[in-house]
Parts: sequence; structure tokens; C-alpha cells
Amino acid sequence: MAKFRRNHGSVKNPFLGMTVRIFLMIAISAALFIFGFRGYQNSGSSSIDRSIDQTLFTDHDRSFLIPVADRSDIEVVNHRYYSVGYVEQYEQAAWVCYVLNKFELVIPNVERHDRFLEDPDVSSGSANYYDYRGSGYSRGHMAPAGDMAFNQEAMRQSFYMSNMSPQKIRFNGGIWRELEETVRDWAYKNDRLHVITGPMLHTVSDFVGQKNKVGVPRKYYKAVLDAEGPDIKAIAFIMENEVSERPVMDYAVTIDELEEELGMELYDQLLEDDIESQVERTFDINKWPVSKKRFDLRVNHWNNR
Repeated sequence: MAKFRRNHGSVKNPFLGMTVRIFLMIAISAALFIFGFRGYQNSGSSSIDRSIDQTLFTDHDRSFLIPVADRSDIEVVNHRYYSVGYVEQYEQAAWVCYVLNKFELVIPNVERHDRFLEDPDVSSGSANYYDYRGSGYSRGHMAPAGDMAFNQEAMRQSFYMSNMSPQKIRFNGGIWRELEETVRDWAYKNDRLHVITGPMLHTVSDFVGQKNKVGVPRKYYKAVLDAEGPDIKAIAFIMENEVSERPVMDYAVTIDELEEELGMELYDQLLEDDIESQVERTFDINKWPVSKKRFDLRVNHWNNR
């Protein structure tokens, strides 16, 4: 900037002087705009550390590997930000998988969509909004809207009915919510997580819906893998579709235990065999911290809504 000022002082041509002044005004305006825009971006989450290597979070995050199940009734539907394994018999997904990363968590959230949509990519047609009406069950997200709040497209697609399952209201808004928020804590701490979640369809004992018969599972699961290292680790959960007063970690299981009950291989395409064997047979709860404050909030408030 000092060089521009010296050149401007030696200019005798009025037209050239005016050109330099105009250039300076444009440059200053651009700098002010960039500074203001960055300040606006940061204002939404000013308390969060934004020193993130954004090269870690590129489009390959969308190339998640799907679970492997020895069954022919699953239709794999790949949306841009998550995939589902849809089962027509139960009008919901056997699994939903996606990558959750730190960068997407710290950028300002878009407005919640709150409009449930039939999934246009399910060939047999998905369940619809009215199948749940009057059932006493909530339309429970498998890929949470809170995990898809980084842009409007992701948020809108998270409200596809293929991403929903009938959950009891105090389960959905209670311990399931606590688990979802806890997974976001872990993604922020570990940069990137591979999440696979869904209803345990072999526990379906009832159906709701008029046009489509939607199965009501008695249990749900969630598997979480930190595959980036240096400390590769994984943990899973199996929860009853009921209100709970118990801590989240009471429901923790190994990936091996979950796979055995589901009859699916969850992460075998992502990990080398020796690493997979070690990671999936055990977990260390000290590497997966949970919030005591959030537990108290759930037990004292969320469970009573």
C-alpha cells in the first residue's frame, strides 16, 4: 500500500492520478467486504475454534462405504450427503450411513426444514407423512437434521421419509437425542466420523399407517467409527425404543456384537483386516466422553415432555 502512495505522489498526469485513486478505492472496498464477511461467518459460533484444516473435508467425504448384508430386500439409495438401505416390507431403512465432520459442524446452521417429503429415489415409493399421523409415534430421523444443517440441500434431504422410523416421542426426544448430540461432540473432537444407524428391523412387532404399513421396531442402533487415527477406534449402541433414565454408556456394545445381531458387516470395506479385528472387538469408554450436564438435562427435562 505504501508503494501505491509514493507512485501517486509523483504522478503529474491528472487522468492517471484519478485512475490510481479509483483503483485504491476498489482495493480498500474489497478488503473491507472480505473482512466484514469473515466476521459475519464467525459471528454464528464465535466461541468455537475455527483453526481447521479444511482440506480434510472435501467431496470424498460423500463417498461413504455402505454396510454389507446378505439379504436381497434392501434397495440402496445414494443421496448426496447420506445413503440408505431401504426395505419395502417395513417402509424404512435397515441402515443409514454418512460421514460427519468437524468443518460441517462449525459453520453456521441453516434454518431447519421441518417438511417431511416422500423420497423420490426409492423405486417402490417410500412411506409418506400421513402414515405416521395419529399413530402416537414421532418421525424419528436416522441421519439427524442437526448433522445435516450445513446447507439447505442436506437439510431438505434429511427430511425424506426414507430417513424416518417410528420412534416413541420420549425416546426420540430423550436418550436418542442425547446420543445424537454426543456423536456431534465426538465428531468435533476427532475431526471426522463414519456413522451407521437405523432400526433393528428384526425386532418389528407392530405396524402403523393407512396407505403404507410402516414397521415399528423395538430397538435402534448406532455405530460410530473414527478411522483417521492416530487412534483408530469404534463404538456402537443398541437402545430400546422407550424412555430411559439410564446413562448413554449403559447401552454401549462392540461393533462385533452389533454386527452379530444385525447380520451385517458394517466397516469391513473401510479397514484392513488386522485393524478391523482389533477395533471391532472392543471399545474404551474413556475415549468416548459424555456430558454429565446433558444427561441431567435429559433425565430432568427432555424425558418429561
